[in-house]
Amino acid sequence: MSKQILNRALKIFGFLALSAALATPAANAVTAKRAIVKKPHSAKTTVSKKVVSTRKSVQFTSGVKNRRVIRAAAVVVPAKLSFGQMAGLHSAQDLLALKSSVALVIDQDTREVLLSKNDHAVLPIASLTKLMTGVIISGAKLPMDEMIAVTQDDVDTEKGSRSRLKVGTTLTRGELLHLALMSSENRAAHALGRTYPGGLATFVSLMNAKAKMLGMHDTSYVEPTGLSSRNQSSAQDLAALVIAAHGDPVLRELTTSTGYQVAVGNSTLQYNNTNRLVKNPEWDIGLQKTGYISEAGYTLVMQTKIAGRKLIMVFLDSAGKLSRLGDAERVRRWVESSPVIDPKVNISASAKHISG
Repeated sequence: MSKQILNRALKIFGFLALSAALATPAANAVTAKRAIVKKPHSAKTTVSKKVVSTRKSVQFTSGVKNRRVIRAAAVVVPAKLSFGQMAGLHSAQDLLALKSSVALVIDQDTREVLLSKNDHAVLPIASLTKLMTGVIISGAKLPMDEMIAVTQDDVDTEKGSRSRLKVGTTLTRGELLHLALMSSENRAAHALGRTYPGGLATFVSLMNAKAKMLGMHDTSYVEPTGLSSRNQSSAQDLAALVIAAHGDPVLRELTTSTGYQVAVGNSTLQYNNTNRLVKNPEWDIGLQKTGYISEAGYTLVMQTKIAGRKLIMVFLDSAGKLSRLGDAERVRRWVESSPVIDPKVNISASAKHISG
C-alpha cells in the first residue's frame, strides 16, 4: 500500500471518529428525554438538572448555536377531588343538566321548591361562610367607623391563600365587612371575627347559635372565612340563611356592590365583586355570595327576581368557576320559559349526609 493511500485512510478514520464523538452527546440527550417519561414524579427535579447539563454539553461540544432545546413533558397533577365528587353526587341526573352536584331553587314568598338536587347533602361551603360572618357583624350594631388592624393572626395558615391586605394594614370595620362580603377577602373576614367583643371563640359560637336559631340543623362553623372544610352546611340550610341575610339592607348593599376602593398607606386598592352577574343587566340580584376551596368545589347563593318571582338559588360543588354561573343562567331561562312552574316538575336526586 502506497504512503499516499495510507494517509488518506487515516484522514477518513479520524473524520469518522470525530463524527462519532460529536454524535454521542445528542444520543445521550435523546436517552435522557426518554428517561424523563419513565421517571416517577419524585425524581422530577433531578431529571430536570440532567437535561440542562446535557443541553450544555451538546452546545459546547458541537459549537452549533441555536440548537433545538430538548424539553421534558409537563407533569400533570390530578386535581383534588371535592367531598361531593368523592361521595358520587355528580352522578345524579337532572332535567337542566346542571354542573353543580347540589342545587336548590325556592320561591322566597311561598317557600315552594321549584328545583332540588341533593339539597340535603352536607358539604363544605367555602366562603359562603362569610355570609353568616356578615349577619353576626351587622346584627351586633358595632361601630362601623372603628379602626381595625390586620395582624399575623389573620394570615391564612389553612390554605396559604394570598391577600392584598398586608399585616399592619388598618381599615374601618365597615371597610373590612365590605371587602369580606363583596370580594371574599379572607383576612378581612378573620379580622372581623378576631376583634369581635369576646374574641374569635365567642364569634364562632355566635355563628353556630344563629344557625340553630334559623333552623340550620345541618350546619356547623369553626371559623369565619370558609377556608376550613369543617365549615359545612346543606342547600336547605343555606336557603334559610339567604332569606335571613336578605332582610338586612346592609348585607344586600355590600354583597351586590360591583366594586370598592380602599386607601392603604399611600396607595388605593381596587376590589371587584367575585360574582360577575351583579354587573349583568339581565339579572336583578338582591343578595349574593360566592365561594371556593378544593374540598367544596365552586359555590354560589343568590336572592334574585325572575319573571316577577323572588327566588332563592343555592349551588354547591360546581365543577368549575364559571359553571356555577352557567347553572344560574340555565335556571333563569327555565323559569322565564315557564311563568307558572308546575309543582310536579321538580328536579330531585337522592341526598346524602357527608361528614368531613
